[in-house]
Amino acid sequence: MKTNRPAWPSMLICEITRIPFRTALCMLLLLMMAVSEAQAQGPLDKPFTISIDNEPLKQSLDKITAACGVRFTYNETVAKSTVKVSLNAKNQPLGDVLRKALALHPFSFTVLDNEVLIKYDETKIKKRAAAPADGKYTVSGTIKSKQTGETIIGVSIRVAGVNAGTSSNEYGFYSLTLPAGNHELLVTAMGQKAAVVPVSLAGNLRLNIELEDNAQQLQEVTVKAAPAGARDLASPQMGVEHLSIQETKNIPVLLGERDVIKTIQLLPGIKSAGEGSGGFFVRGGATDQNLILLDEAPVYNASHLLGFFSTFNSDAIKNINIYKGDMPAQYGGRLSSVLDIKMNDGNNQKFGVSGGIGLIAARINAEGPIQKGKSSFLISARRTYADAFLALSKDSIAKKSQLYFYDLNAKANYVLGDKDRLFVSGYFGKDVLKAADIAGINWGNTTATLRWNHIFNSQLFSNTSLIYSNYDYKLNIKQDVNEYNIYSQIRDFNFKEDMQWYAGGKNTISFGVNSIYHTIKPGEISATGNSGVISQSLQNRYALENAAYVTNTWKVTDRFTLTYGVRLSAFTILGSGDYYDIDADGNIVGSKHYTSGQEVKTYVNPEPRIAAAFQLNDVSSIKASYARNAQNLHLISNSNSGSPTDKWVASTNLIKPEIADQFSVGYYKDFNEHNYEFTVESYYKKLQNQIDYRNGANVFTNQPIETQLLFGKGRSYGAEFLLKKKTGRLSGWISYTLSKSERMIDGINNNQWYNARQDRTHDIAIVAMYKASEKWTFSANFVYYTGDAVTFPSGKYQVDGVTYYYYTNRNADRMPAYHRLDLGATRQLKKTAKFQSDLTFSLYNAYGNPNAYRIFFRDNKTDASRTEAVRTTLFTFVPSVTYNFKF
Repeated sequence: MKTNRPAWPSMLICEITRIPFRTALCMLLLLMMAVSEAQAQGPLDKPFTISIDNEPLKQSLDKITAACGVRFTYNETVAKSTVKVSLNAKNQPLGDVLRKALALHPFSFTVLDNEVLIKYDETKIKKRAAAPADGKYTVSGTIKSKQTGETIIGVSIRVAGVNAGTSSNEYGFYSLTLPAGNHELLVTAMGQKAAVVPVSLAGNLRLNIELEDNAQQLQEVTVKAAPAGARDLASPQMGVEHLSIQETKNIPVLLGERDVIKTIQLLPGIKSAGEGSGGFFVRGGATDQNLILLDEAPVYNASHLLGFFSTFNSDAIKNINIYKGDMPAQYGGRLSSVLDIKMNDGNNQKFGVSGGIGLIAARINAEGPIQKGKSSFLISARRTYADAFLALSKDSIAKKSQLYFYDLNAKANYVLGDKDRLFVSGYFGKDVLKAADIAGINWGNTTATLRWNHIFNSQLFSNTSLIYSNYDYKLNIKQDVNEYNIYSQIRDFNFKEDMQWYAGGKNTISFGVNSIYHTIKPGEISATGNSGVISQSLQNRYALENAAYVTNTWKVTDRFTLTYGVRLSAFTILGSGDYYDIDADGNIVGSKHYTSGQEVKTYVNPEPRIAAAFQLNDVSSIKASYARNAQNLHLISNSNSGSPTDKWVASTNLIKPEIADQFSVGYYKDFNEHNYEFTVESYYKKLQNQIDYRNGANVFTNQPIETQLLFGKGRSYGAEFLLKKKTGRLSGWISYTLSKSERMIDGINNNQWYNARQDRTHDIAIVAMYKASEKWTFSANFVYYTGDAVTFPSGKYQVDGVTYYYYTNRNADRMPAYHRLDLGATRQLKKTAKFQSDLTFSLYNAYGNPNAYRIFFRDNKTDASRTEAVRTTLFTFVPSVTYNFKF
């Protein structure tokens, strides 16, 4: 059988043999070169076509792999990077495409076998920062949460590879001036996922930044900077503590109600005014020397249920800052501290509800968009139901009694345009304590704030506020057919204008004005029946408090920063009313009547401030500061812890403004890769025009209050230590305060120095939180402090069978030392994308220490010549459980 074979091989050979030898040799060489080139072509030389528009780096690399077949290898730093890539390539080699895509970002690439390795490259940032620039430009904008649209306060914005940066202000606005060219902004905030944001500056740039919630911090290999929440070592601001609600939610508190006032008392330099008190002492100052602000509105009594709870519902709060004496110049009117609390704006992305049910109180919080991305609302309410348990009592009086409080927070905000935003917020709270038809007291706060944020340009930001604040109380007493009512009130109308000018890369200038009109009703007494008590009203007092300020933060060098400025305050006392002259014994010797609106007296006080910070290295710094503050509103109280019936009085012709000069110095250090923070601050405070009572004073007199007062000077000094662990399963802090607070007032203690009521030598707090698993978190805090300074009787005598005690040196005795251990645990019940819930357990005073609330003295029942001290205790073991939910 004959087989047919193809003819082409022989034909090809015949054709080749006809080609001249030289020509064949050239063709052979060309063929060999083509084969060699094909074998040598690497993955970076492979051409392909692709289009990517502003997509994350990882997704962009995946698309490139799909388009050209080359695989990439990279670590978690690249995988989690927020860098976004835009490119358009048509039949271009992979190497050229990658060089263009990564030109503005801190990443480089190299071939690894047949794959391409993408790696973080910090040298690119340093080279770019060192390159000369043609000029400087400003990048500015607002920083928000991506999930909720909330503006974020105190965000750290650092520039990678150089010592430059800033932070967002209390409205989330930032401004940073940099050389022209390409930069990387490292953006970190507590409770947010950190971000690396590329910036190319060829002119001023408006850049709003959105951060993702509840993510891990950037790894150290990616960002060579302190993590979110770290203390700003470069800022000259001293004596400031920042808290987020996330930091407070696991700290065990009385009856399970999260309480910002109780939480700040665990920080150095801030002392509890006593168990069952809503007041606190800061660096030797009295409770009225603390300015408490809720969305810029003053809160004059921040306590519920006689001080067991604060007026602040944690569900409605976004941010807490407390300044211990060295407050910025935009704050004024108090000597010791400013507690600045900002409410949540409300989620402008989606509707949500959260709340909780505890042993004595329930709360609910609702928020959501009015117009998605443009406006939002927040409503948060809370009420106790302790009175419901009174109805179960067998006691007839208890059954008819009332014991409860409620409060309501509301807020709305509107984005009016790219440069304007409007905020409206308010608070209303009330306490009711009533013993059947025998007696009762109710008190409450009302605040309202209207704020307008305006961005004039990339360097000038303004906030204009109209503020209303009211605090009042009403006391009712019934005796048979007789009834008495006492009413007191302080009401403010307030205008504020605050400006921030980011004047280049080295200066930030803040300036503004503030005007408050005060109306104070010291007390109105109305009486019915035949007791002979005559209805009367103490004269209302009116005052206008004006202030203007300017301050500059100047970055002198990369390591030295200086803040200096002045606040000028003017307090004008206005009629109508009578003002008195009083002799040394407190007797009225003359008076003068003023008509409505007539000026009685004006006190003008310049209040200079200066602070400096010097960074020793990247993890430590030293700071020093001086500040003067003046105070024209004074709380007249007959108790150390304070009560709703305490009286607010304004400066008069006799009551002069209180003045404090505070000097501070401190050392700050981050160590162990920023996981730990250590700070120590010492201070000395000199006080003028301090107020105390005459011996035997009557607080509730119908005479001018000046007849019961004496005036003098004071001093306080001390050292504050804080060691804080910020990361890991176990976190928390140890704080210790060593301090002294004294007064010297003519007519008291033989005109010698004596202990102020708030003097405490030692104050220790230990706070620990441990995340055992995804389901369980445990916490504990221990507190110890020296007993309060008090005056115990030094002897007694009897007249007609009645015992009278006499006293010598004021505040020369001490209550027993106070100490307590609280335990807490949180069990995560359910957590999905749409719903989450947990149970919070707490045990207040876990070992049942019977801390002394009050000590009084009485005659022994069997032997009147003997005196016995009787000690009362408020709480021993107090367990609680709270169910929390969110959807």
